[in-house]
Amino acid sequence: MARLPRSVVPGYPHFVIHRGLNGQDVFHDDADRLAYRHALAQAAREAGVAVHGYGLCRNEVKLLVTPSSSQSLSAMMQSIGRRYVRGFNLRYGRGGTPWEGRFRSTVIDAPDWFMRCLQYAEDCAVADGTEPMPQVDLQSSSAGHHLGLHIDDAISEHALFWELGNTPFDREVAYRRVLAHALPAHSVERIRHATLKGWALGSPAFAQSIEAMTGRRLEPLSRGRPALDVKARRRTT
Repeated sequence: MARLPRSVVPGYPHFVIHRGLNGQDVFHDDADRLAYRHALAQAAREAGVAVHGYGLCRNEVKLLVTPSSSQSLSAMMQSIGRRYVRGFNLRYGRGGTPWEGRFRSTVIDAPDWFMRCLQYAEDCAVADGTEPMPQVDLQSSSAGHHLGLHIDDAISEHALFWELGNTPFDREVAYRRVLAHALPAHSVERIRHATLKGWALGSPAFAQSIEAMTGRRLEPLSRGRPALDVKARRRTT
């Protein structure tokens, strides 16, 4: 089945997953993660993408971003690829790309899903994201920035994060409480399924509103044949 074209809606948050080719590792150590963070910060600025959070897991990257144009998300990811892959291949004496050729993304209904996506992006200490982070890894995600442990110049805070508190300290305390509780498994599955399939992450009404803007189907079709009207069925018997 042919893939649907990617839907990018300027001004709306998007969740992105970029996986290693055939599940291979794309980060071997903290030096790799530092190189990726530098590439991300530079590419985001040049492409006009606001980065709200990220997680650099062993064999995939998770990003929460807001693109400023319909082309800026792809431009950012292509720029990251050029910057990161060149250094990665030199370090390990290899060729080709360690990434799947196509990153996956979904536009999200921010009021309902932004904080859940941020938590999931930053939870790279556990591979499946269904258990609490045992500690904050400053190299693997932007969680340290949101907890006030350091300043990450790549991060642009979304208004919904600012709503956690009136001061930086209030927001840090509130977000620590968020991270203290694991995301429910059904939320993790919903985020991953929507992102990998390219469906909108939100209510049916949200999906329909985005469809109207983009002209692209953002919900899966109902399975099976539609039920026949009872009266019509009687007339045929």
